Amino acid sequence: MPRMTRMTARLSVTAAVAAAPLLLLPWAAGSAQAHGAPTAPVSRVYACSPEGGAATRSAACRAARAANGAPFTAWDDLRVAGVGGRDRRVIPDGRLCSGNLAAYRGLDLARRDWPATRLAPGARMTMTYASTIAHTGTFELYLTKPGHDPAKPLAWSDLPERPFAQVTDPPLRNGAYHIDARLPTDRTGRQILFTIWRNSSTPDTYYSCSDVVFSDKDSEAGTAPGAAKAVQGTAATSAPTAGGRAAGSGLSAHMLTGGAAAVLVCTGGAALAMRLRRR
Repeated sequence: MPRMTRMTARLSVTAAVAAAPLLLLPWAAGSAQAHGAPTAPVSRVYACSPEGGAATRSAACRAARAANGAPFTAWDDLRVAGVGGRDRRVIPDGRLCSGNLAAYRGLDLARRDWPATRLAPGARMTMTYASTIAHTGTFELYLTKPGHDPAKPLAWSDLPERPFAQVTDPPLRNGAYHIDARLPTDRTGRQILFTIWRNSSTPDTYYSCSDVVFSDKDSEAGTAPGAAKAVQGTAATSAPTAGGRAAGSGLSAHMLTGGAAAVLVCTGGAALAMRLRRR
């Protein structure tokens, strides 16, 4: 091989080997923007995200995306920093489901046709809260008061002062937190399950709205207590393991693929460099 050709090849290999670790950076940056949201009972933000399955094609989700001006790709990043327990002073009425974040404003639309999960009054329920990055903290679960009108914007006065369930650092299994709770016995019809996750490992507070429909206990015959049934085309979902993230690790599939590519480039480049040195 001519001298200039060998030198050019060596420079190219050196540049490729040096640049290979940078292949990881876009994936690392993307995963750092991910944290969590309820998938069962399904939250509005997850139902209307690209991972929401049939629910994402519902009329409510289409309207939410139109109001939003963008898809809910970052379904796990609905968080507000520095709230410090002052939720009712920081988040204004009518903005609870979005956390008053412009990027999620479509979630505040007052509609009766949001994808919802069917529950039984007084039954035990296990919420599945997908975690794409694990944090410590306390979950608070609220249900709108009896007689709530879902056609009106959600206000703090629609929620009781105290949550019906509060759990600190629940177990993380298969990429999700699992929160056990006993549902109130006096709810009927369509309600909103409002969840607050107060992080203790970060200054962030997460907000989410899950639409639920309560049926008479008699109509739930043959259904396991607390089991969620789908209405409006939504299925109760476990933590996502496909379409982006590896369950329980917080690492995206894209990041893993990028890492593998970087390793292959480094290995191949090193081998080629050795061969060139021998010539």
